[in-house]
Amino acid sequence: MEFNKARNIIGLRVLSDNVIWLWVKDKSVVVVDPSVHEPVIRYINENNLNLEAILQTHHHSDHIGGTRSLIENWPNVKVIASSKEKKRIPFQNVSVEDGETLKILGEEIKIIEVLGHTSSHIAFFLNGTNPILFIGDTLFSGGCGRIFEGTYQQMYSSLQRIKSLPKNTLIYCAHEYTKTNILWSLNLKPKDQDIKNKLSEVEKKLSLNELTIPFFLDEDMKINLFLRAKNLEEFTFLRANKDLWV
Repeated sequence: MEFNKARNIIGLRVLSDNVIWLWVKDKSVVVVDPSVHEPVIRYINENNLNLEAILQTHHHSDHIGGTRSLIENWPNVKVIASSKEKKRIPFQNVSVEDGETLKILGEEIKIIEVLGHTSSHIAFFLNGTNPILFIGDTLFSGGCGRIFEGTYQQMYSSLQRIKSLPKNTLIYCAHEYTKTNILWSLNLKPKDQDIKNKLSEVEKKLSLNELTIPFFLDEDMKINLFLRAKNLEEFTFLRANKDLWV
């Protein structure tokens, strides 16, 4: 379990590399992409919290697998998901669209559609002095999501949308993929000092059994080859190369 004291966001490590984020405020909690339910229920009960909402970035089973059991325990919970996903996320009761805003735990959240990984992937953006973004599987530290349902153009455009956010945005992705992404990057850019420094930082955190995420947008823009891609052609080459990399 990892804890961000500045924003009261807890990271629960589950499955092989998933991270479920719990945003706690007072005695309420918002859960992001619950792949499983047991550790979430345990944490909520041990801390006497009330489950206010579940944020679903996309429909994959390792992001929604625990949702039904959470609903059974908290029948009044808000389940927020893309209006395009009513069939694949049928238990949603708050359907949202790109650009829409809603209030959760007293804070305004903007919905940003980030297509590519799936045909309806969304992110949840909290602006302010210390902005944060729950990004699901669109962007990882040093990497980006595989393109399963969308197109290279959609994913490239989604990354451009993310790059337009405040540079101090703290990004919460849903997988611990950082070291693999950095090793791939060094394979292509072996002399890049920023990427080498990032690998040292990542290895130190992992040696201490710490998560390497979340990460700041401005820092990732220095080392993430997908964010550094100058055009769609370069991005397409990088994504295809990463798909084949072992």
